[in-house]
Amino acid sequence: MRTDRLVAVLLMLQRRGRVTAAEVARELEVSERTARRDLDALAMAGVPVYSLQGRGGGWRLVGGARTDLSGLTACEARALFLVAGPASAAAPAVKAALRKLVHALPEPFRSQAEAAAAARVTDPLGWGSRWAEPRPPRHLDVLQDAVIRGVQVRLGYLDGQGAGTERTVHPLGIVAKAPSWYLVAGTEAGRRTFRIDRVSSAEPTGDPVHRPDGFDLAASWREITDEVDRRRLPLEARALCPPDAIGLLRMAFGTRLEVGAPQADGQVRVAVRGYDEHTLAGELAGLVAWLEVTDPPGLRDHMLAIGTALVERYR
Repeated sequence: MRTDRLVAVLLMLQRRGRVTAAEVARELEVSERTARRDLDALAMAGVPVYSLQGRGGGWRLVGGARTDLSGLTACEARALFLVAGPASAAAPAVKAALRKLVHALPEPFRSQAEAAAAARVTDPLGWGSRWAEPRPPRHLDVLQDAVIRGVQVRLGYLDGQGAGTERTVHPLGIVAKAPSWYLVAGTEAGRRTFRIDRVSSAEPTGDPVHRPDGFDLAASWREITDEVDRRRLPLEARALCPPDAIGLLRMAFGTRLEVGAPQADGQVRVAVRGYDEHTLAGELAGLVAWLEVTDPPGLRDHMLAIGTALVERYR
């Protein structure tokens, strides 16, 4: 729609200060002729825009005029982008709207809104396959603010045995993974993850955070959870199953299931992670009609023992 394009052109002028018809055409994917008509239409509508001729020309806003199309306060903008940023569970339409809205925000709102959008990741699954609502812990607001403002924090922390330590950390992001919240931070020993409900104190120092080049919170969190899952569930069972069994296996194992490519005979190769052979054999034994375990041999032996015991008991 042309109205959408005119708003987009105005936001480009606000963001860049000066634009050319070629730049507008390239960004909005229209012809240069259409871009010129849109720029002229803004001027005719009363927007204080004027053209400059010659080298270095283009269109500018008179006196650097600005229009806040959002009406949001700085805190409202931060809160909105914090809960619906790119790595959140918000719907794609909401994220698309936010990408447009960020350009309408006046400075200095925009930089903090962009920082808030990248500050938090929502991981709806717990460390098993069940979903649970994360409960906001005591120091969450202080740590989120430190991530957005990019300042270091003096952190008091209790480990799993209740022993307290204190250190200065570089907050990089917040993760809501049901039912807990986590702080991903840089430390002298490298990147670390802290459960926020174990944080006993959090005092921003005002010193700037040293953020690794190209740091991506969502990608970093995937690396962390993959490593945790490998430690918690060291055993991998490999099996074959028909395609129509995949849905059942997903319900049974959640994120513990990995689905591979179909084989020549139509069977699908899958992998299921578990704690040990005895436990995993018990889980898989009830699914014998839907899958055939191929490895490891010890797991197959445990399943055979279960089958033999069942036959002896119920023959």
